[in-house]
Amino acid sequence: MVKQYGNIYLIAGISVIGGALFGFDISSMSAIIAGKGYLCYFNQGDEPCLGPRSEVQGGITAAMAGGSWLASLCSGFLADRIGRKKAIMTAAVIWVIGSIIVSASQNIAMLIVGRVINGFSVGIASAQVPVYITELAPPAKRGRLVGMQQWAITWGILIMFFISYGCSFLEGPTAFRVPWALQMIPAIILFFGMMILPESPRWLATKNRWEECEQVLVLTLGKGDTSSPLVAHELKDIKEWLEIERQSQQVSYLELFSPRYINRTHIGLFMQIWSQLCGMNVMMYYITYVFAMAGLTGNTLLVSSSIQYVINVVMTVPALLFVDKIGRRPTLLFGSTFMMIWLFANAGLLATYGTDPGPNGVGGIKEASVEVSGAASKAVIACSYLFVASFAPTWGPVSWIYPPELYPNKIRSKAVALATSGNWAFNFALGYFVPIAFVTIKWKTYVIFGVFCLAMTIHVFFLFPETAGKRLEDVTAMFEDPHGIKYIGTPAWKTRSATFRSSRLEHEESGMQTSDDDLSPERKEKYEENETKEHV
Repeated sequence: MVKQYGNIYLIAGISVIGGALFGFDISSMSAIIAGKGYLCYFNQGDEPCLGPRSEVQGGITAAMAGGSWLASLCSGFLADRIGRKKAIMTAAVIWVIGSIIVSASQNIAMLIVGRVINGFSVGIASAQVPVYITELAPPAKRGRLVGMQQWAITWGILIMFFISYGCSFLEGPTAFRVPWALQMIPAIILFFGMMILPESPRWLATKNRWEECEQVLVLTLGKGDTSSPLVAHELKDIKEWLEIERQSQQVSYLELFSPRYINRTHIGLFMQIWSQLCGMNVMMYYITYVFAMAGLTGNTLLVSSSIQYVINVVMTVPALLFVDKIGRRPTLLFGSTFMMIWLFANAGLLATYGTDPGPNGVGGIKEASVEVSGAASKAVIACSYLFVASFAPTWGPVSWIYPPELYPNKIRSKAVALATSGNWAFNFALGYFVPIAFVTIKWKTYVIFGVFCLAMTIHVFFLFPETAGKRLEDVTAMFEDPHGIKYIGTPAWKTRSATFRSSRLEHEESGMQTSDDDLSPERKEKYEENETKEHV
């Protein structure tokens, strides 16, 4: 039997490679779609090397998101059946299969099929990696650890971009076949790395695998000490939770829209939807189009694009360090406000100083349908960089951190899967829409995304509660009473500093058992003592 390790940072570090797969896809497309090898091989224009038509390119890009949407919905059932760990390992295998097909593509149809299969992998991983980490992470570190998924995405984007850039000097189809084949490597590392990690103890408990459940708790919470009181309290709480959970009906996706859960379902779903509608995909998938409008060509275009990927990696770090201290709400409000400013600025620059380069666009890239030069060109590039710098420490990581914190354990897997499906549905729509939008409505594309950012700011302020630093069941107390009978909604702007008493604490005071699955008062004291010692 393979030896397993319980260090929570190792667990997060390996599992978030699933996020890197998404990052690899983003930058491989953005770097490759402007290259001659890709444009000539998949050409559909009347002239050579113009590449696929705009609507077809949109379909190629969106194919991955389409597969991710379907897989993310199914991932809840998969993870509940075979476990969080095996679901992530399954995603790794699917990614390898998809990458083989993509790298060997002989035509556009084969390329789309391969990208759909890759999407199955990303859909499973993006939904279940946050659930897996959330169920293992202590509250004080939960935001940082789940946020590592977004950091892994940014690293995947950066690494794959430079691989694709290096391969752009190769001749013919080799320029895109090699990078698409190399993206199998992180999936292989993920598959074998997950072998040394434990399964979620709560999932093991649902399958009556109590001995394994206890072993995982000893490994992760007890630091190898089988007599640790923390382990005993945690195991007791899990047993109590499971006893009550089994008295209730199995939760379906339809149940998520019941009065009890509808508010949380809507918040989690829109958390992921807004992360797409803010316009970040414009800056990631199609950044080469944007910079081509600013007059950059050839290697200068690709190098300038790479700078934003470096910014993305570097600016995600502050979120990992401070998101648990600053909170989710201030982080989201800051990000959406500043993204709106930079999007409206770019729209204004392109509308005021832009000229029409003709039907073939700038440098033969028809999606680069507006051309600016001089100071306006530099301003467009600067605003694009500032947009990424605003997204990276805010909506990027928090969009993965926030949804798993909203739900009780019995619905968490399916609820996060549903929320993530919203991400991929709109990722698909935007991947298809943006190339066409650049050709038809041109600079007005930025106005649309700027308005979305304004709507995000209003939505977050009035309806998104603060979850940072709160135990998972304290979050539940913001939405429902201790008995789970009366369903309430605490005003979001009042949840920052307010203290919410979880169902377990309320019931323990009255001598009743409850289904909540967090700390009892005694265990809370010992847990905080353990956290203090570990910090020191």
